[in-house]
Amino acid sequence: MATDPVLVLYQRDDCHLCDLALAVMAEARAPAFESVFIDDDTSLEAEYGHRVPVLRDTQRGVELDWPFDAGAVAVLCAPAG
Repeated sequence: MATDPVLVLYQRDDCHLCDLALAVMAEARAPAFESVFIDDDTSLEAEYGHRVPVLRDTQRGVELDWPFDAGAVAVLCAPAG
């Protein structure tokens, strides 16, 4: 049974900062995540348009706005408790 990814990275096409965020997430060895491109979604554009890239933990409802570093990603990915 497949489960939805806990992490979502909201980003844009052709976004240099989004590319940097992906590199930071790789450095932090973030678990599997979903990439959501906001370009063609008016509601996501309204919420994240000036903030992307944004990394969201969907279970906890916690978000990291750019700029974030590997340490912040590691804290976000750490088990609750």
